[in-house]
Amino acid sequence: MPATNSRPDVASAERPGRNRPTEDRIFTTPNAVIVLDGASQPWASSRDGGWLAEQVGRHLQQLLTEHPEADLADTLAEAIQHVRDLHRLQPGAAPSTTVGIVRWAGNDVDVLVLGDSPTILLTRTGEIHEVRDKRLSRVALDQHADLREAVRQQGGFGFHHAAEWSALADAQRRARNSHDGYWIIEAEPEAAHHSVRVSCPVNDLAAILTMTDGVSDGVDNYQTPATWRAAIALANQHPARLVETVHQAEKEDSDGRRWPRNKRHDDKAVALVRLTTAAHIAELTS
Repeated sequence: MPATNSRPDVASAERPGRNRPTEDRIFTTPNAVIVLDGASQPWASSRDGGWLAEQVGRHLQQLLTEHPEADLADTLAEAIQHVRDLHRLQPGAAPSTTVGIVRWAGNDVDVLVLGDSPTILLTRTGEIHEVRDKRLSRVALDQHADLREAVRQQGGFGFHHAAEWSALADAQRRARNSHDGYWIIEAEPEAAHHSVRVSCPVNDLAAILTMTDGVSDGVDNYQTPATWRAAIALANQHPARLVETVHQAEKEDSDGRRWPRNKRHDDKAVALVRLTTAAHIAELTS
């Protein structure tokens, strides 16, 4: 079996979904990769989800560079508090962002996920394991159904149906960072300690794929690519191959009727961490 890479190889790709700056962010340190997805909102603001993803991501990058083996939840909480205090953000009235962190330290790999930006693990025996936070999908179900039905019947995308989209955003905001709702990066540091976390021996893993939902929708909703194994195979060639495959699937459903969604194209960001050789990953995913 190929030896573990002495220093994991990280490759990434990004693509904005619309004709405006992406709200996704990717940051790296010598032993970590951080992927964030700033939440779009119905109202215009200079402090949108992309702004928060930038602020939190940069501070996370700094903290994890200075303290490469620090507890991930504690570090995330510190980053949220720093940004909250610096910019005087108020819980319930601030933008939000998801995060996925992959960090390799010593003999272990640590993964933290908060929000709907999943991380997929490929083991050296070829098994696939998903690290996910599904809580957001379980709130505001009525409002989400209303928005999907409006898109299905009237065409266009969720952003074109202002009343339904605003109702969904308001319902999600009311459920934000509560025990009977969901947890997300906003202005409440406690959210970090409600993240989904996994640790495993580095020698058990061949590759790790971490991404925003603009990429994971390819497997989850479009079945393009059809499986996570196929997604990792594409990313192993280059993460841009995976991004373009998902983008093309959206392009072929140009009116959003087959797959009702908020935008014709979502922002996309993905990083692949290789813990063994590209050739070995190709064998595992063939």
